[in-house]
Amino acid sequence: MNQLQAMRVFLKVAETESFGRAATALDLSNAVITRYVSLLEAHLNTRLLNRTTRSVSLTEAGRAYADGCRAVLEQIEVIEASVGNSSVDPSGSLKLVAAASFSMLRLTPMLVGFRELYPKVKLRLTLLHRPVDLVAEGFDVGIVVPHLVNSGTLINRPLVSVAATLVAAPAYLARRHAPARPTSLTSHEFLAPSADIHGSTWSFIGPSGETETVELDPTYIVNSSHMLRQAALCGMGIAVLPESYVAQDVEAGLLVRLLPGYTLKDANKEVSIVYPGRRHVSAKTRCFVDFALAYFRDRELADANPAALAE
Repeated sequence: MNQLQAMRVFLKVAETESFGRAATALDLSNAVITRYVSLLEAHLNTRLLNRTTRSVSLTEAGRAYADGCRAVLEQIEVIEASVGNSSVDPSGSLKLVAAASFSMLRLTPMLVGFRELYPKVKLRLTLLHRPVDLVAEGFDVGIVVPHLVNSGTLINRPLVSVAATLVAAPAYLARRHAPARPTSLTSHEFLAPSADIHGSTWSFIGPSGETETVELDPTYIVNSSHMLRQAALCGMGIAVLPESYVAQDVEAGLLVRLLPGYTLKDANKEVSIVYPGRRHVSAKTRCFVDFALAYFRDRELADANPAALAE
């Protein structure tokens, strides 16, 4: 039996409270996970886990052993990092999860840059609209908006603010006059994100700082910004979409920004980079987090002052 691997497997089962989730997180089969735990229990001559058809829980001995495994494995990480951290490039697979609405245009260039700098790190990216528990699902890093994270044991670093804008296709505006003010939206076809992303009440801040609030009854609701953009491009109606998501469409004349004198209130999304708050973070995770923070900080600087990066 590979003692260290057995300890890693057992600890992942203990943390996720599931053989199946541990298998997914470690990219192993359920049979291999079960075999490791059984060998470990036979080696220790004690039961570490209580198993039922629906749940897995630690015995008293299992809790003590899990604490010991965690301490041993963390110490090994420290030793390995101290021996070769300066001369060995980060390597291995990095499991990433990202908010699908954010990822299409802004994430790919950053991932390309990271791979160029760290070619030994293999990226495994999953795009989600639903909430995610990084620890239970075995992800190393998440790039998400707050409502998509339901784990309280994460380090959270603000990454970028994504502004929202109101747009429609020229084909739609050829059939209907563009709204002159927010209250005009009630007579338009409104394309909306799902209720877990934004409710039916929308507030706008006007040119003089006044707030106008409207209750909109959407004709189309979808939990995908990609589908929402496609609907707008096809002329189905007016949609609220991330500014960076439609910037190229607006520049190409495929979409038109509406109500330019107004700003959507509470519609901007703060995107964060999050990762499990272990005492010792792996080199590949630390490098990715540092790279992502620097990348988006530079992009924000360039957007605010295009000449700044050349100085």
